[in-house]
Amino acid sequence: MDSADKANPPSPLVFEEMPKYLAYRFLWLCLVLLVVAFITFSLMHLVPGGPWDEEKQLDPQVVANLNQKYGLDKPFLVQFGDFIWNAVRGDLGVSYSYQDRGVTQILLQGLPKTVTLGFAAFAIALIIGIPLGAAAALRQNSVVDYASVLLSTIFVSIPGFVLGILLIIIFSVVLHWLPTGGWGTVQKIIMPAFALAALPAAYIARIMRAGMLEVIQQDYIRTARSKGLTERIILLRHILRNALIPVVTIAGPELAFLISGSFIIESLFSIPGIGRLFVQGVFARDYGLIMGAILFYAFAVAVVNLAVDILYSVIDPRIRYN
Repeated sequence: MDSADKANPPSPLVFEEMPKYLAYRFLWLCLVLLVVAFITFSLMHLVPGGPWDEEKQLDPQVVANLNQKYGLDKPFLVQFGDFIWNAVRGDLGVSYSYQDRGVTQILLQGLPKTVTLGFAAFAIALIIGIPLGAAAALRQNSVVDYASVLLSTIFVSIPGFVLGILLIIIFSVVLHWLPTGGWGTVQKIIMPAFALAALPAAYIARIMRAGMLEVIQQDYIRTARSKGLTERIILLRHILRNALIPVVTIAGPELAFLISGSFIIESLFSIPGIGRLFVQGVFARDYGLIMGAILFYAFAVAVVNLAVDILYSVIDPRIRYN
């Protein structure tokens, strides 16, 4: 993706180039998912042990029968080929932990919870990060700027699970305002969403501050002021729009991380989402569940990054797709 000269006006070629660009990115998406699947599948089979190790009382013949039933006695490449062939058709295999349901069905049940939590955390991160960074840039070297930098540093320094525990102690144990965990009401989303949003909000605030400080010093801002434009118009039409480009760059991967599930936060707040399912799958050596969660995460990252690239052309029409 290349940027044309600043003097060039927006061109309809941006939209004409889009189908080829999307097709190109789709091919790369398929390749990325294939590589991620192969690496994950290899690591699972290289780790000592298997899904039946917790059942110490099982007879070796029973273990052999189970391996034969689920195809675990086949050569590695045959198992991987069978998995890819079934995954292309929408079947991610069976779960050894939830034998009454397939992996696809299990992930679809946890997906709405994970996505809802992720978008809630992302909205909080944007609501906190963008105004915080903008205020710090507009009031550089003031109390507002120092307070913004301090707050961002605190959010970056505290791990999400530590912040989650602190929120539980303060708002659940001491004040009795919010439930300690679970799912189903807005009150149960507030603490885990804020615990997830703290780190992205700090990053967004820092990038927003740096981006605005850089844009403010550009010649076209001084030209806009010399033309008599009000500070409000300059801020909204010129400064904020151009300063948002680096924010969009980091916001994309952060959104992918949030909507794909936070393993620790979902486990801490007992949220039955994909992140918690992945943790359960790791402890149970549930190969199908692990593969499904990892592929979902890789797919979410790739799709959100593609959406970010497309959003560039909306924010800055000078962007061209090659």
